[in-house]
Amino acid sequence: MEPQDTYTALSTPHGESALGVIRCSGSLCTDLIHSIFGEESPTPRHAYYANYIDLEGNFLDQVVYSYFEKNASYTGDPMLEISCHGNPYILQRVLEDLVTRGCRHALPGEFTQTAFMNGKLDLSQAEAVIDLIKARTELSFKAASNQLQGSLSRRINNLVEELLQIVAEIEAYIDFPEEDLPAEEENAPRQKIEGLTDQIKSLSETAQTGIYLREGVKAIIIGEPNAGKSSLMNCLLGESRAIVSDRPGTTRDYIEASFFVEPYRINIIDTAGIHETDDTIEQEGIHKTLEQIALSDIILLTIDSSAPPPSFDTDVFNLLIPGKTIVIKNKSDLPENNNQNKQFESFRSVSVSATEQTGIDNLRRSIADLLGEPKISSQGDVVAVGARHHAALETAKYELKTASNLLRIEEPAELVANHLREAMTNLEAIVGRIDNERILDKLFASFCIGK
Repeated sequence: MEPQDTYTALSTPHGESALGVIRCSGSLCTDLIHSIFGEESPTPRHAYYANYIDLEGNFLDQVVYSYFEKNASYTGDPMLEISCHGNPYILQRVLEDLVTRGCRHALPGEFTQTAFMNGKLDLSQAEAVIDLIKARTELSFKAASNQLQGSLSRRINNLVEELLQIVAEIEAYIDFPEEDLPAEEENAPRQKIEGLTDQIKSLSETAQTGIYLREGVKAIIIGEPNAGKSSLMNCLLGESRAIVSDRPGTTRDYIEASFFVEPYRINIIDTAGIHETDDTIEQEGIHKTLEQIALSDIILLTIDSSAPPPSFDTDVFNLLIPGKTIVIKNKSDLPENNNQNKQFESFRSVSVSATEQTGIDNLRRSIADLLGEPKISSQGDVVAVGARHHAALETAKYELKTASNLLRIEEPAELVANHLREAMTNLEAIVGRIDNERILDKLFASFCIGK
């Protein structure tokens, strides 16, 4: 990005709304304020009410604008925020005029990436911005909010400081090998490394919870045709999202929706019934079902408890992992077929009636029990790391264990120090001290435009 570059974007969602906010960031901001609104020297952080007049002299809207000076804005560069009426036509006209005046359209995540590059946020805080926007439960909001305020950064910085101290001690042995350590201090570096390893392990173990909080839990409803899968999905959602019919094979493709089992958002998929069929469309739907089973965190196997057990082939049964499968015995309002219990006795199960809407609360509790208590690292604030953080923490943990083992077998201190520095590099990558342009581009490309 060029130093004098100025870019702009709509920062509120597209579509009609009461208000729409357009952002500009870069050196042209004061010139824009002067040319559009006639204000020579705008007061920073002051809201101005004015008419927006385009380059051709046309009135576009009555707006409220604010100016943020360099080093005192979100990006760290001069910024202009224009609040218009939320008419998509007006917003598009304003954006076109700003481009005509020398701005360019912002790239996805460019405002936040600039804030990171200017030192307004570290990398873990920048990632928390998108997590905060997407948070849908209390815990996901709290984890994202804490990370944005620097909770993860502080933890990582403390780990790095402790590691720096250990490295300094190891390097002292390298510089002064003739100095004999007191007996009680010979094992001190190794004990410190092991203590640091335990801290990193505790933080790394929050990754699965972090992934669930950020991305939601992927659940899939499977079963034979007419087992009541679509009715069950509608009960969980509290709305008629899936088509329900007495005719088998109504669902040919999978349908996705979401509901909540605190503290998680459950992204549920209703799938085509699994059975032998010559219908090529149904076969394709069943093939997609099998693909989704392998990708799911939870499998909700729905059976008609009043009918004989389902006759799935071996490939299907091999995908039913007891640790992530709940057998839902639907149609509990009808007499149960006695052969059902033997086939699925090793699985967690719950009885429901989708038509009578009974047992649904028990099913929700069973889902919560299967997921277990969220694993968070809490030292005054909630921390649940993401997949990128987890990978870096695991590598750092491996390097520390290697360094500890080398110390134990009295290998040269230089080798130990090299592994400690590698652990430090991975920890620093979490907060972005290690500049990797490829990783940064990929990360910020996942942001929405205008953020």
